[in-house]
Amino acid sequence: MSKLPQLTISGIAQAVELSERVHWIGAMDPSLRNFDIILKTANGTTYNAYLVRGSEGVAIVDTVKENFSNDFFERLESVASYDEIKVIVLNHLEPDHTGALPELMRRAPQARVYISQKAQSMLKALLKQDEFDFTSVLTGDKVSLGDRTLEFFHTPYLHWPDTQCTYLQEEQTLFSGDVFGCHFCDARLFNDEVGDFRFSFEYYYAHIMRPFKDYVNKALDLLEPLALINILPAHGPLLRDQPKKYVQRYRELSSSVLQSEIGAGEKTLLIFYISSYGNTRRMALAIYEGAMEIEHVRVSLYDLEGSEVAPFVDLIEGADGIVFGTPTINGDAVKPVWDLLSSLAVINLKTKVGGVFGSYGWTGEGVKMVEDRLRGLKLRVPIPGIRIKLIPTEEEIESCREFGQHLAQELLGLRQPRVIDMADLA
Repeated sequence: MSKLPQLTISGIAQAVELSERVHWIGAMDPSLRNFDIILKTANGTTYNAYLVRGSEGVAIVDTVKENFSNDFFERLESVASYDEIKVIVLNHLEPDHTGALPELMRRAPQARVYISQKAQSMLKALLKQDEFDFTSVLTGDKVSLGDRTLEFFHTPYLHWPDTQCTYLQEEQTLFSGDVFGCHFCDARLFNDEVGDFRFSFEYYYAHIMRPFKDYVNKALDLLEPLALINILPAHGPLLRDQPKKYVQRYRELSSSVLQSEIGAGEKTLLIFYISSYGNTRRMALAIYEGAMEIEHVRVSLYDLEGSEVAPFVDLIEGADGIVFGTPTINGDAVKPVWDLLSSLAVINLKTKVGGVFGSYGWTGEGVKMVEDRLRGLKLRVPIPGIRIKLIPTEEEIESCREFGQHLAQELLGLRQPRVIDMADLA
């Protein structure tokens, strides 16, 4: 039977030994059910902070949320005195990791703070003072504690611009900040002792890291070569059992499955539509047929009326082009289209091409509204959307086929630049 770490003695919080030189001095928040508004936390969370002892002083890696400061300081005091602290490392300046920092600096004024270069202005705003000792660091910079060395790795946008990871070389231990973390509170602490937290790990990745997949892959390029005995994140279980498995899982989650299934040089175009009376559907079929005429573009057609929105997010993330077809009803695009668009905030759309089409009965605002939203999501919308009043004529259907052809050509870089008629700008 697993033995629980002794988190308190006589009501006083105690540090948990991870090795002879490393202790966990964080705090537990089992009652939390919502984090940063967007995340559900069925098991609460932990605010993980760590103490590293070297022959020439002590380092603190991250602190805790302010209202859990008492637990943090009691645990710190159980294994070190404040005058021993020479280094304070902040991997990320969000308040749940820095809430105890002002008081820690008051108690250990001799300590120097180490932060990423992008965190400098944020630190000043956090402490509300101009005079304090800090050093900004980049990937490869190090700080010595005598017989222990901390090395820094800049991992921006995981998930704030200031994020970094810190590697304890002699113990092959990575203090990873929010990377490889999750919101899961279990007093057994270690990943090989706690309950099943796989859902929380994947859920956390999907909502926190997924929008920054490009940065995740760049960070993994830095971290994968490290020898790892432990990964110690800022939230959730401490990863001492098969830590490389979690690095590998991040790589899998950050890699496009679709790209491994299509041929080299191929592009993918997805067409989503919903139709009230069949008119927008006729347009969609014509666009599909036109795009299919262009070699090396794989085209897919989806009726939003026949599916849930969520599965399409993964498809869109791996695609090169996305086209939306919507009728205009009551001066607006229809709800299923907006539902899908609102789900796309969690993925990176910047390199993708977008397009819009649809039929209408009166004024046809829906197409323009969706175009504006695509631009707001950072897609390129190189071809003006097609609006057709009521039932499309054969000539209008042919224009839809051409629209599909031009979008496919755009994906391949084959489309000729359009000469803009000044009348189009009126």
